[in-house]
Amino acid sequence: MRTSVGQPVRLVDYRVPDFLIDEVDLDVSLDRTATRVVSTLIIRPNPAASDGAALTLDGDELTLVSAHLDGAPLDPEAFQATPAQFVLPNPPRGRFTLTIETRLDPASNTKLMGLYRSGSAYCTQCEAEGFRRITYFLDRPDVLSTYRVRIEADREEAPVLLGNGNLEGKGEAETAGRHWALWTDPHKKPCYLFALVAGDLAHISDAFVTASGRKVDLAIFTEHGREERARYAMEALKRAMAWDEKAYGREYDLDVFNIVAVSDFNMGAMENKGLNVFNDKYVLASQETATDDDYANIEGVIAHEYFHNWTGNRITCRDWFQLCLKEGLTVFRDQEFSADMRSRPVKRISEVRGLRAAQFPEDAGPLAHNVRPEVYSEISNFYTATVYQKGAEVVRMLKRLVGDEAFRAGMDAYFHRYDGQAATVEQFVGCFAEVSGRDLDRFMRWYRQAGTPKVTVRTAHDPAARTYRLEIAQSLAPTPGQPTKLPATMPLALGLVDPEGGDLPLVSADASEAELASGVFVLDDAERVIVFRDVARRPALSFLRGFSAPVTVDDDLTEQDLAVLSRHDPDHFNRWQALQSLVTRVLLRGVKAIRAGRAPERNAALVAAFGALIDDARAGRIDPAFAALSLALPTEADIAREIGENVDPDAIYAARKSLRGALGRKHGDALADLHDWLADARPFSPDAESAGRRALRNIALALYADGNIIDGLARAHRQLRDADNMTERFGALTQIVLKPSSAREHTSDAFSRRYAMEPLILDKWFALQAHIPERETLDRVRGLMSHRAFSMSNPNRVRALIGGFTGNHTQFNRPDGEGYAFLEEIVVGLDPTNPQVAARLLTAMRSWRSLEEIRRGHAEAMLRRIAVLPSLSPDVRDIVTRSLG
Repeated sequence: MRTSVGQPVRLVDYRVPDFLIDEVDLDVSLDRTATRVVSTLIIRPNPAASDGAALTLDGDELTLVSAHLDGAPLDPEAFQATPAQFVLPNPPRGRFTLTIETRLDPASNTKLMGLYRSGSAYCTQCEAEGFRRITYFLDRPDVLSTYRVRIEADREEAPVLLGNGNLEGKGEAETAGRHWALWTDPHKKPCYLFALVAGDLAHISDAFVTASGRKVDLAIFTEHGREERARYAMEALKRAMAWDEKAYGREYDLDVFNIVAVSDFNMGAMENKGLNVFNDKYVLASQETATDDDYANIEGVIAHEYFHNWTGNRITCRDWFQLCLKEGLTVFRDQEFSADMRSRPVKRISEVRGLRAAQFPEDAGPLAHNVRPEVYSEISNFYTATVYQKGAEVVRMLKRLVGDEAFRAGMDAYFHRYDGQAATVEQFVGCFAEVSGRDLDRFMRWYRQAGTPKVTVRTAHDPAARTYRLEIAQSLAPTPGQPTKLPATMPLALGLVDPEGGDLPLVSADASEAELASGVFVLDDAERVIVFRDVARRPALSFLRGFSAPVTVDDDLTEQDLAVLSRHDPDHFNRWQALQSLVTRVLLRGVKAIRAGRAPERNAALVAAFGALIDDARAGRIDPAFAALSLALPTEADIAREIGENVDPDAIYAARKSLRGALGRKHGDALADLHDWLADARPFSPDAESAGRRALRNIALALYADGNIIDGLARAHRQLRDADNMTERFGALTQIVLKPSSAREHTSDAFSRRYAMEPLILDKWFALQAHIPERETLDRVRGLMSHRAFSMSNPNRVRALIGGFTGNHTQFNRPDGEGYAFLEEIVVGLDPTNPQVAARLLTAMRSWRSLEEIRRGHAEAMLRRIAVLPSLSPDVRDIVTRSLG
């Protein structure tokens, strides 16, 4: 499909591969600078393609050593080979064997794609187009093959040799001091799921017995001395395996399942068949080193990669445009798993916060794209929040529309019908249309249209007629390449809350019995009117319960309505949302006041709502984790998104700081009491209830310190001293570092020295330094680039420090443009060695057009300076071009 590097690839141009590769036999002889790869491919013409095509295999910076056809050396005149391609102009018309030998230099592979070195180990990353950096191949996901892989290495350097599938044999190599292992994978897979790992690794072992009684050997491999920190990940894996059997009837299908944790990794983790490779931050955890968020992320990511075994591996994508078919679906599955393992309302709130923070800005800016894109220049730039998070929301809507029973039947049909195939979004959605009998053509617009729909809601209560009229309309603003948008089917869950509390019965002639019973109303068209009967008093409308559709809402709720909902809504998500909406309104007025030179107002309803929430938390009437989320004010980025244009980050910061200070002072005694009450003498546990108490204790400390700085810092120092876990320790450090004091530098430096040998903790520390809301922070970040623990070659360090700084709303968006110039310097310097990470950093500019004029000018100038550079990678050029487009 791609004719040359960097040229656009279009969905409409898809055509089946001219050739199929049925079997792949790899012989990989590992060496730090001269790895030998012998690839033997059993190839045949694709009967679904036209005859007479040349065989063109993809490559990327490859060095060809030799090529053989059916065992005989190929005449150099019979093929063409460059580092990017291997072309056989006149291949045999039937089945044939092509053997190609290439040489690789893993030690110099700084792109971390293909085969590279991570610490003391050899590692691979092949999604999306990394396999072509190992050997010439038809590097596309619809070419499915069985793999037999022999790995040879120096025994002392790499005593552990791991591959996909099952271990078939192992032994001593002919060369002294070297050994080999043979791995076979009986399931056909695309080459992006190929993996090998070799090194001197420690491991823990366990086993899982499937529902049908098969024993599966489990192992997690780590650096020596860190293997015991993988115990929680192992337990999470077993929980995920059991859950997938119960929820979807999906058993694991190999004899072994291996996970390897590496420290140098561009992504979070990779679902290679039977051999998952993880960024170690999503595997390693202990009471001393991991926060509760780390534990939750480990559980979710372990589950996500395991669930890919069926939604991604057994059924893969026909092409990369269908990426959401595996990623969005699997994110939905891991979200549901985590909701079952923890608190479902809290999990839902966390998901929506993440969606709004990452995906909504993407939809609102120049990087907007469909959940199923129609064109791309570099597929690595489309591993986005839209594909993953919005893709999951689309699956969630589908489940709400068809119902639980039909959704499970549709998934069963999908697994049965497309097992072992490369599928499309249309085939997936078609299964649900078939089992439910619903017309899902308009629902498919969620996959085809970019942008976040806005749902406008207007209400009218007629006390004489005892009716409550609801007018709902949807609209979708133009995005690049899509000037006209059409209405999409969406489920809108709602309820009518009585001012005294409790839901009113839903009675209407404008809705189906199923809608009235479930409270989920379907909006198929641009508008819909629903008149509810028997409504004596004006209720508070609880709209979009559970965030039933990924939309923004323009409603006419009063602040009194929001106060009622924040106390009485039976839907926990909307109870949280009501308080967030009330805070947002107050903050928006505060921003306007500050920009006009006035002091922000004090809102009595908001102060009272926070007080009631603190009282409920102290009395144990609500889940501590829910209370913690509710007490957390919308972020500066949240408020900037609500403003939408002419954004002044300094005014937003000032308004938010003022409100937090006011709430902390007003409720200081209650917050201090709550903080003391939550001190836990019980032994540490990472379970959801204990994590919720720690989260609430940290937020109580933060609010208290914002309103009572001297006493708050004293509390923070005591918590830092007494804490027996990283959640409370780092929560205390955060308050100390973010507030100026004579002890800040000493305390921060002492923390970094204490954890000097803990890279994952230092990542948190680097990110915290980058978030200090002071003008000196940019100089601090520059200085930290010389820190002994910082390395530009490690993606985790770069994301922590540089990525952390781009999330510092005031200092990155400095009115002098120096924050943007710093990012430009980093991106241009990093691009030659790791273009993927460089491109991801540059996406921090996705919302530059929403800034006020001076900042907007600096941002545009920075992007244009990068755009004219002649030697940009395709990854970075794609992002900068779309950002300016």
